Amino acid sequence: MNISKVAEEMNIAPSTIRYYERIDLIPPITRNKAGVRVFSEQDLKWIDFIKCMRTVGLPLEILKEYTSLVRQGADEALEKRREILMEERKILLKKQEEMAQVLQKLDKKINDYEGRLASKETAMKNLSY
Repeated sequence: MNISKVAEEMNIAPSTIRYYERIDLIPPITRNKAGVRVFSEQDLKWIDFIKCMRTVGLPLEILKEYTSLVRQGADEALEKRREILMEERKILLKKQEEMAQVLQKLDKKINDYEGRLASKETAMKNLSY
């Protein structure tokens, strides 16, 4: 699969995929004789993982460290990889809690406005001409 097809299927810009490869977030992509990138299923899994993690705001530095450890493949890196993921999970849970609080406030405001608008409509209907 070439970069255009990957970009389309994964809803990500080709330039972003090239950038991820350039900064070593994903392994170097195999190229055919013409120099065109040919993505494997494993490459797609890497891109999907990076895209997912970036969507929730994981910093590039953390992802680079993690992916570097994964590529080492050594068992001694397993603990460090787990620690990175656990720390990022903790950060995401805190963000999730903060977002839930903001959503509650928004819901309260929206309900207030809906109540006020309903009262206004009722008052308008009760006017006699």
